[in-house]
Amino acid sequence: MKRLLFLFLVLACCTAVRQDLAGKAFTFPVESNTAYVKLTPAVNKIFHTATVCLRFFSDLSRDQSLFSLSTPSHANGLLLFKNPKGEYDLCVANQCIPFPGLPDELNEWNSLCGTWDSGAGLGQLWVNGKRSARKALSVGGTIATAPSIMLGQEQDSYGGRFDKAQSFVGEITDVHMWDYVLPPHEIQSFVNYVSFTPGNVLSWRALEYIRQGRVVVVDSQIDCCYAVKSLG
Repeated sequence: MKRLLFLFLVLACCTAVRQDLAGKAFTFPVESNTAYVKLTPAVNKIFHTATVCLRFFSDLSRDQSLFSLSTPSHANGLLLFKNPKGEYDLCVANQCIPFPGLPDELNEWNSLCGTWDSGAGLGQLWVNGKRSARKALSVGGTIATAPSIMLGQEQDSYGGRFDKAQSFVGEITDVHMWDYVLPPHEIQSFVNYVSFTPGNVLSWRALEYIRQGRVVVVDSQIDCCYAVKSLG
């Protein structure tokens, strides 16, 4: 009986589930190199453009990974990373560029969006509605198929090689990814918690994921209304 219960718990932990997570958040309560959430994208394609938006809450000022997409050819296929003193990095196809001078509110919810366009070779970040300058990033590059997408850890290789000192500690919610550059008015809608088009690659309203290690799903405790426009 104990063995059957153990096998049930293992399968429950390692089986992807799809949920509407509106009003919920993933909490990473301790620093570790074992806790993460693996996300399953709704489409499997080569990306030439992309946008990722999310909200995070943390009291750490050290390095930590906010969104890690790895591919068999590039460990940092698409990475959103926060450095000390409010500097953020956006990485695409293993090329990383820093974005200093953006908001960095500890113990507050922060809204973060990153965009990338291969044709223009430009990347940009938005934090709490404040935009960065556009910077040269991976011109002509691509994000390959079969991505490994994780919250809570930074992948130094495809699907693994986690560093405890770069793990995320705090709460993450409202994760969306699009296969195009989201226009500024839609980014502002996301920041302001008003109607926006959910991600067509990842959508918080229909998220397929697996939790591993010490990760808890909790109420996000954000005083807002989740007025989200349906796709189509």
